[in-house]
Amino acid sequence: MVTLKEGDKAPMFAGTDQDGRKVSLADYKGKKLVLYFYSEAGSPTCTIESCNLRDNFSLLKKKGFEVVGVSPDDEAAQKKFAIKYKLQFPLIADTTHVIVEEYGVWDRKKMFGREYMGVLRTTFIIDEKSVIKKIFTKPRNKAHAEEILSVMSA
Repeated sequence: MVTLKEGDKAPMFAGTDQDGRKVSLADYKGKKLVLYFYSEAGSPTCTIESCNLRDNFSLLKKKGFEVVGVSPDDEAAQKKFAIKYKLQFPLIADTTHVIVEEYGVWDRKKMFGREYMGVLRTTFIIDEKSVIKKIFTKPRNKAHAEEILSVMSA
């Protein structure tokens, strides 16, 4: 369950992306960040959401946003996902669940009557001073970038 609120300071994070590069919140100081959490690289819903962000990446950049994805997949899975779908932004491999737990998106889920722990698809919009400006707990996967831009430009 997401316990962070809009107006909270974003928790610091650091991880390794699909290319083995270190990525941290500090890298985005002075920039607006779309930090999106997805459950699994290549799953249908996460793929649609990631591709929507990819398709609108230049518009998001034009509006001053950087994009970083986070999932519990390992670097190899993130790399395969990024290559297959031509994702041009960092995808952090959070195999130890440190970041997903810090952001409160690692929780009990239920599918087909089975309960398990997993990532709640959630997006945090973080401003230039590392403050959470908006939280999307149910992102519109097919129109997520549009949703971000409409809310953040209002």
